[in-house]
Amino acid sequence: MKREVLDGYESAAPELIERFEAVSSAKLYAEVAHLLPPSGSYVLDVGAGTGRDARWLASRGCRVLAVEPVEAFRKAGAVFHPSAQIEWLDDSLPTLSRVLQRRQTFDFVLLSGVWQHIDSLQRRLAMPSLRALTAAGGTLLFSVRHGRGAPTRPCFPASTDDAITLAEQAAFRLVFRCSTESVQLVNRQAGVTWTWLAFSAV
Repeated sequence: MKREVLDGYESAAPELIERFEAVSSAKLYAEVAHLLPPSGSYVLDVGAGTGRDARWLASRGCRVLAVEPVEAFRKAGAVFHPSAQIEWLDDSLPTLSRVLQRRQTFDFVLLSGVWQHIDSLQRRLAMPSLRALTAAGGTLLFSVRHGRGAPTRPCFPASTDDAITLAEQAAFRLVFRCSTESVQLVNRQAGVTWTWLAFSAV
């Protein structure tokens, strides 16, 4: 992930931590609830932020590796959401090199609000890494943002169809697609919408 994106999140962390924690995970994932992993699953949460979703998934019986490159978010997560079911790791897209070094695969891989922060070249590099980390028959779920982001946290235009093509080239199969409005008021006011994409690793 580009340095300017990470720096933007670090500098805005006090405000964003409060915003992130105010979001209900149950509401955020309402449209894809039928795709969420069952109890006992091993989950990779890429761009875990403050660990809000990781804690929610852990409460549902999952074990979660929460990957987050922004130190302020990792520290907040450790304070707000302590859980023996959550492990934190400093790593980021596109390569997720530290996760890959562990030589583990995951039943469920989640990217919520992350894809827009890597550019087209990084996306081509990211998808094979995501496939390598998804167990055969496992699920990759991620959101594609439509709309501008904060000037200090660059967002790169993201095409849903391009994302599907990249995933299929990496041996994923599309199993679900839907569009939703943003759950955050500030984003709705800015005209931001999202597309959820779910893939099965073949």
